[in-house]
Amino acid sequence: MLSHTLPGRWPRKSRAILIALLCVCSLSSVADDISQDEALRLRQQGEILSLASLLKTLEQRYPQGRVLEVELERDDGLLIYEIELLTRDQVVREIEMDARTADILDDERDD
Repeated sequence: MLSHTLPGRWPRKSRAILIALLCVCSLSSVADDISQDEALRLRQQGEILSLASLLKTLEQRYPQGRVLEVELERDDGLLIYEIELLTRDQVVREIEMDARTADILDDERDD
């Protein structure tokens, strides 16, 4: 009976189900980059806040910070601005903000 626990000896149907589950899990955690055209459309339709308004929120948290890079992504149904920022203390931060609400979802030091 132990042989059924080895990957090479699983019944064909069990292996197919496992492969399908692995594919779904890997796809669900992948963030999709939003093109500039789609970002403009989302902004014009009022579905996301302007980058300028999000940067005002960051200015309160990191005065004199300098934006290095910005990406707009769709991740698990959320539209997220991923912002790389250099603080006045010369620390690079990677900040994720909800593009609809400007809530900070994640803020960590980027190595």
